[in-house]
Amino acid sequence: MIMKRTLVFLTALFWTLGMAGLTQAADLVAGTEFGTEKEIVIDFTNAVDKAQATDLTRYTVYEESDPDIRLTITAVDLSSDGMQAVLTFADPLNTSKKHIIKAKGISGSGTESFSVNKSYFGYLISILISALLINNFVFTKYLGLCVFFGTSKRKETATGMGFVFIIVIVVACTMSWILYQFVMKPFDLNYLQIVVFIGLTSLTVQAVDTILRKVNPILFKSFGVYLVLVIANCIVIAVPLLMASNEYNYFETFMLSLGAGGGFLLALYLMSSVRERLELANIPKTFKGLPIAFIIAGQFAMAFLGFSGLQLF
Repeated sequence: MIMKRTLVFLTALFWTLGMAGLTQAADLVAGTEFGTEKEIVIDFTNAVDKAQATDLTRYTVYEESDPDIRLTITAVDLSSDGMQAVLTFADPLNTSKKHIIKAKGISGSGTESFSVNKSYFGYLISILISALLINNFVFTKYLGLCVFFGTSKRKETATGMGFVFIIVIVVACTMSWILYQFVMKPFDLNYLQIVVFIGLTSLTVQAVDTILRKVNPILFKSFGVYLVLVIANCIVIAVPLLMASNEYNYFETFMLSLGAGGGFLLALYLMSSVRERLELANIPKTFKGLPIAFIIAGQFAMAFLGFSGLQLF
């Protein structure tokens, strides 16, 4: 009886101490966020001791997916009021992944563990902006050029092709994600990715071809053979492959496909706007047609390099 009471008392004591420790851990940090590409900002609920808070050896930081790889901290700066610490790292941080921070003995506490990760909505928007501008598949990766040059002579054709391409790539990527997550991964069929994704793209293009033929024959005639070329468009194949390699969930896959399609539409519209005006320009005979189109595309590619390193979230 005495032994049982002792066990109950010790259990209650350890539980109370544990809850107190958790409460202290929760009360120690008010919030965390990524700063620059090499910084993590920690906001404390109360002022902390400067000597303890700026001691590099008290911090351990790693990505949640790679707990064995510790990130090197080069400096810790504490604000004058002792309420905010900025951890500076030797290498740029992968802000798309969740980071775990362990702080030991700050303000008399034990080892406290907390995390920092980017806003998920901001992460989705960053995927969209990246595929749309920063890593535009036409001007930075040079994919889909056959359809790009073939349908960028007129704004109407370019715009229509761009919207159809968005529909095709979003539907194809959705089907690819479903098949990849629920069939290919469980049965270890990753080696069939290219074959399966091409097949799904073909089915999607055929469906769009049939619907467009019935709904808008004029637009269908404007596309001609280029709608069929969407089947072999590198962008339509590249996006599902990126989805699979990055292990994106559906929302991330949707934003990637939407950004890739929107980037292709943007590229088509910009190019068609210039090519329409080139018809009235006095261009040397040897440069007319595709030669001048390649030169203009190269200039657009150099312009899009200006988006490199853009971070909105």
